[in-house]
Amino acid sequence: MSGLSVLDPPVERHPGFNDVLHPDRSWIRAARFAMAAFVFIALVRKTYDATLPGNDVDVAQLFSEFTVQSNLALGLVLVASAVLPQSRLPKWWGRLSGALALYLVMTGIIYVVLVAPPGEPWWSLDLYWPQLVHHRLAPLFAALDWLLVTRTVRGRWWRPLAWLIYPAAFLIFSWIRGAIDGWYVYDFLDPTLDGGWPAALTTTAQVLAAFLVVAVLLHVAGNMRASLAAPSAGFGAWRR
Repeated sequence: MSGLSVLDPPVERHPGFNDVLHPDRSWIRAARFAMAAFVFIALVRKTYDATLPGNDVDVAQLFSEFTVQSNLALGLVLVASAVLPQSRLPKWWGRLSGALALYLVMTGIIYVVLVAPPGEPWWSLDLYWPQLVHHRLAPLFAALDWLLVTRTVRGRWWRPLAWLIYPAAFLIFSWIRGAIDGWYVYDFLDPTLDGGWPAALTTTAQVLAAFLVVAVLLHVAGNMRASLAAPSAGFGAWRR
């Protein structure tokens, strides 16, 4: 892999395949930068629209959305991954990438199941284009990036639980904010609607269960991807 960072642990399996998908490859860096640009441009458009008269969400509320927060984090991580070689990224970068893959995948799923207007097509260029970027393209890109780009570090069994810390904190933040100003970021979190707290807690429990299931699947998939590049080497291979 001349000119590319040596991964730690190093690639020992399928060198040709893993060389093509090495994170320092120029085409992967370009794809990451392009996706980050789409995410940020869509965020700028959403922010501008939130300042217009008659919009039902203001700027502060917009940045309280899980979708916006997770896409903003994804964009920043993609820019850093595009600009810096893998050797200059911190050791915990892989865990962060996996967490963002989870958050973006769940953003797409929750939007389709709980948030999208009834009858909205799964994929259509007729959608409000920032929604298409944040709820369709970004989740798909984050998932493919996690599943395809070469990695050699396996996550330990508790990694999916660590990934759930932010979603759990977001739920608590959303309820506290709602209790203060009466605005809940998503209807399924709003205990003032029909069903009250029992309905809100039931739906929230289902959402958290879905988060955990998808987290475990992404955790296993990430470890399987690592196994295509490096064999298990005992505790050392699981250290991050």
